[in-house]
Amino acid sequence: MSVVTRAGRRFERVVARYFDAPLPEPEGLPRYVAPLPDWLEDVGLRLAWPIAIVNLVGTLFGFWYYAGQPFEFASPLVEGQLGAAPLAAYPLIPDSPVATMFIGLSLVAWKLDIEADLLHVLAFFGCIKLGLWTPYVQLGINGLGNLELWLYWFLILSHLAMAVEAFLIHRYAAFTVPSVAIALAWYGFNDVVDYFWPVLEGPHHTWLRAEFGVDGLSHAVPAHDLAAAWAVVLTFLAVFLALATRVEKVKRRRA
Repeated sequence: MSVVTRAGRRFERVVARYFDAPLPEPEGLPRYVAPLPDWLEDVGLRLAWPIAIVNLVGTLFGFWYYAGQPFEFASPLVEGQLGAAPLAAYPLIPDSPVATMFIGLSLVAWKLDIEADLLHVLAFFGCIKLGLWTPYVQLGINGLGNLELWLYWFLILSHLAMAVEAFLIHRYAAFTVPSVAIALAWYGFNDVVDYFWPVLEGPHHTWLRAEFGVDGLSHAVPAHDLAAAWAVVLTFLAVFLALATRVEKVKRRRA
């Protein structure tokens, strides 16, 4: 046992003193679908309630961010990207807040022993996709701009944490094929209307600073193509990892 593993297990035992509960047993899945060490998975699952609350609070923060970060209850209350879109388009715009809502509710459903495989798979897709898309865009396309430095790095690091959270889900979810298909339909639809076929006064991807010029929002810039390409790649990645997780789980049940 390595020094890191021993230290991790000691930390997990400390956490267990305060958050002791039965955990689903590790299934010995290969690292390409379960990259986190077992002790870190155990820590994350023991902290399921606090992590769920943090994610649901993050959902509220995300909607506040997309609403133009209002600080006063004065009209118009909703500005920013949400304020520029029709109400019917709201589910298509704040992708990261929706993803944190999915993972927060997924952990709550698991703790309450509620059967919700579709919710779990939607959370997996959302955390992989938005957890890796946003840091790429902030670091490679948007840059700091006029954001406060703390908010810029908060966006990057909190989204990377979402990608880590995704790899807790395999411990309690089945990753059924119908659930994966519905998650693909939802996130694939989002890719289409965000970048390729606007609906409801779209597109609805997070505004990219490089797309704004003297004539308003323009998609005839490389930044749009780079953001769109990475979004599609991450959708493919989420499908592959979800189905591979399903295959590995079935193989171990049959062994």
